[in-house]
Amino acid sequence: MTLRKPRSRLKTAVASTVLAALLVARPGPGLAQDQGVSIIRDTEIEEILHKDADPVFVAAGLDPQAVVIHIIADKELNAFSTGGQQLFLNTGLIMEAKTPNQLVGVIAHETGHIAGGHIARSGAAGRAALGPMLVGIGLGVLAALAGAPDAAASLVFSSTYFGQLSVLGYSREQESRADQAAATYLEKAGLSGRGLVDFFNNFRYQEVFDDEKKYPFFRDHPLTDDRIGALATRVEQQPHYGAQDSSGSIDRHALMRAKLEGFLSGPGQTLADYPETDQSFPARYARAIALYRQTETEPALKAIDALIADQPDDPYLWELKGQVLFEAGRAKEAEPAHRRSVELKPGAPLLRVNLGQTLIAVGDPAKLDEAIDQIHRALGLEPDNALGWRLLAEAYDGKNEPGLARLAAAEQNFYLGQLLEARTFAVHAREMLKKDSPEWRRATDIILASRPSPAQLKELGVTG
Repeated sequence: MTLRKPRSRLKTAVASTVLAALLVARPGPGLAQDQGVSIIRDTEIEEILHKDADPVFVAAGLDPQAVVIHIIADKELNAFSTGGQQLFLNTGLIMEAKTPNQLVGVIAHETGHIAGGHIARSGAAGRAALGPMLVGIGLGVLAALAGAPDAAASLVFSSTYFGQLSVLGYSREQESRADQAAATYLEKAGLSGRGLVDFFNNFRYQEVFDDEKKYPFFRDHPLTDDRIGALATRVEQQPHYGAQDSSGSIDRHALMRAKLEGFLSGPGQTLADYPETDQSFPARYARAIALYRQTETEPALKAIDALIADQPDDPYLWELKGQVLFEAGRAKEAEPAHRRSVELKPGAPLLRVNLGQTLIAVGDPAKLDEAIDQIHRALGLEPDNALGWRLLAEAYDGKNEPGLARLAAAEQNFYLGQLLEARTFAVHAREMLKKDSPEWRRATDIILASRPSPAQLKELGVTG
């Protein structure tokens, strides 16, 4: 059985969450109250981002499925990329991009850094710290999801983690190369490069500020008139310079921005920005989310049901309805909504985790087998989903199958990078599982992967 090493990939699931901050920063040494950073997951928004960005990834010779887009809940305008085809977008940048073409232009620029293998400059110490820092960020997110917020805080919210990422920068030569690569990718994808030029021009004034006053993006990606001019000259000569955003991409962009505001801004602000006089779908969506966040459950459900009446096959509306009901303590009522979301989007692991968690919360032992099946299906798509493993442990415990419950707990800790804890659970699982069964062998693999000493292996009686 092949073992997967703990990964720094942040893409892990959150149940009962349409778009919720997975991590809420708490002040610590060197961290101010307003400097918290949250990684968020939302299937709908990730789908929108990939739909617009995937043609650029393909044009760059990248596999779109291998490029992981991480969304950072931060109002600061920023985007950056790291090794392993990891692309980070602040919600502030998504909200500031007025058109889909502007946003995809920035993504194309970051894709230029990824495809070019550019190494950010941050001094020798910063470069040396970057690898383990990203691992720490990934483990921190996973730890928070697995119910270990203190571990998450120590890993993610020390002043060195995202703080160091915010000071990474590229050489001017690398910036220019990324610009030119972006222009090439956009043209090859049939898109205009005008959006990237417009985005840069909109913030040209940032050059007059010192670094403390600049948006993080322009500290890391310094603008110059020559650089903007060279990019503008290049894209203006391309055949697709006059290409316009499609109506579909415009609608998706508006919906994404409305959803982000609904979840990340105060409900009062959302209701002011999307007044009742605005009866567009994104505005109604934002207002429904704002009502839910104000714990006005019945008005929120009424608003969501009206949206579903207009778009009955939208899995994310059913997901939102399920979330509202679940968080109101109405798991039985949430079950049909989450079930419908899975029926409409069977390939989305987060939706299956939502359904599995809801089935467990219903409290009916007869539903545990289906909960286990749904979570296993999710794990088949995202094997490193630590929350899925935790829920699976809970479900097996409810079925009085302690060996499988402990094996699932071992898997959870393994993917969190908590190898000592993983070994402990795997040892207990091994004692309860049938010898030489696939599950017993998996427990043995986890023990071996935890790097035990020869003396510990002998003590445990593990020979492989």
